[in-house]
Amino acid sequence: MREHVGSSVEVRGALLRLRRATGLPVVFGGLMHETRGLRIDELNGAVTPALRGLAISAGSGLGGKCLALGRPCAVTDYPSARHITHEYDGPVSAEGLRSVIAVPVVVRRRVRGVLYGALRDALPVGERVFDAAVAAARDVEQALAVRDEVRELLAPPPPGPSWEEVRRAYGELRELAPRVTDPELRERLLAVCGRLETASGSPAPLPGVTLTPRETDVLAAIASGATNAVAATRLGLRPETVKGYLRSAMRKLGARTRMEAVVAARGAGVLP
Repeated sequence: MREHVGSSVEVRGALLRLRRATGLPVVFGGLMHETRGLRIDELNGAVTPALRGLAISAGSGLGGKCLALGRPCAVTDYPSARHITHEYDGPVSAEGLRSVIAVPVVVRRRVRGVLYGALRDALPVGERVFDAAVAAARDVEQALAVRDEVRELLAPPPPGPSWEEVRRAYGELRELAPRVTDPELRERLLAVCGRLETASGSPAPLPGVTLTPRETDVLAAIASGATNAVAATRLGLRPETVKGYLRSAMRKLGARTRMEAVVAARGAGVLP
């Protein structure tokens, strides 16, 4: 997977914000590259070049464990940690790092990079630092997801119906389903919607991301370009109700804008 140069800028900015928010002396990270795998390309606070350009293999060291599991990992004392391998003890010791946290950057169920924060003392990583590291990773995830969306929109359309046409059809089905009075027919329509939701390559929604049917209806309408008022008309709801569903969906998806919510929902596999 080839990342744009601008993606590294997003990592650099996220690491800088993480360091400012937590006071961590050293933060670093990198993204997956098509031919080189994961490499540490960005550092902030390092006093040696030992970590720069370091290639991280899945399952190796703390970052490799984070890469393989797709979840945050931490050690209080890196050199003596028993639940990681120690291929990278040399560079880590050269920089004088002891307590380290690694957080994955996950887009569409695929780990696209890892962000690290580290102390030069063997101290536990507090909840505030953990939350800030996860938030920094989410910032990079959102930026990569938006870039992916732009890349897909600019790509030449495939033969046959375009993916945007499929998405429009999905939105129309979501609007139609609540109006169907026959329970069996309504369930069949929603089953078709479910097949379309996973047709983009995400086999199932990400764990922890659960939208209600109405939240999904509203996001599908927003994804088609509808305003709150238009979405309300289509769904037979009041505009205030649409706003409420949209706010709830944005909160669950960690999105700050309407389009970020749509992008995050697609990345999580709950919208096609």
